[in-house]
Amino acid sequence: MKQPVAFLATVAAAALLSCATPALTQQAATTASVPANIAGAIADTNRPQTDKDLDAQRKPAEMLTFAGIKAGDKVLEFVPGRGYVTRLLAKAVGTAGHVYGANLPTFNEAFRTGVDPIIASPAYGNVSKVEQPFSEIRAPEPVDVAWISENYHDFKNMGQFSTDTNAMDRAVFAALKPGGTYVVTDYIAAAGSGTRDTQSLHRIDPEVIKREVTAAGFMLEAESNALMNPSDDLSVRSKQGSSQVMFRFRKPR
Repeated sequence: MKQPVAFLATVAAAALLSCATPALTQQAATTASVPANIAGAIADTNRPQTDKDLDAQRKPAEMLTFAGIKAGDKVLEFVPGRGYVTRLLAKAVGTAGHVYGANLPTFNEAFRTGVDPIIASPAYGNVSKVEQPFSEIRAPEPVDVAWISENYHDFKNMGQFSTDTNAMDRAVFAALKPGGTYVVTDYIAAAGSGTRDTQSLHRIDPEVIKREVTAAGFMLEAESNALMNPSDDLSVRSKQGSSQVMFRFRKPR
């Protein structure tokens, strides 16, 4: 009997969940395991309600705990947009840390200026912006963490996001301190689909990310299922709440 596409996609998502390498897979953070700097960033009163409304789907405690964000970290955040992750990172790294929001010169005005109100706010004095081709990206100083959430697939597409991701990964490697981490989250496509769905469904086969980033010299340190949604239909366009993979890569010391 032929099964519906949605059923098959759900099975595929469940299979991807179950086949993750046990030694590398990390589960969702419990309340007790969330570091104080991250809990404080989530509870920060400067966060707008529109950001807080996304927390149930975006799971900031799980994301930042998995990433290992520490006070004093210098972070290069790709495509800050309107700053949902930016605000969290800024408070988690504290006044001794810094967040560099990285935009492409090809971005439209909305993308290029979305983070500007955060930079202008006295509550976020440790946030600034860099604008460079991502294939040549470099912060004003070596950074501890590079962060891409929900956008790696976009760099494969035509238009304002278009980027040579292999060159970008090599540039990230050079921009990080020895021992630094490269955190990537993105919406998953069906296993074996490669980059087929990056434009039409805004999804990517996680193996593409893993292959490209490790080819740049990184070691895959851990991956997490915390952002997976077993009921996600991989045949439809991604949205908030769709299944995402989380990878943490490390630059060798």
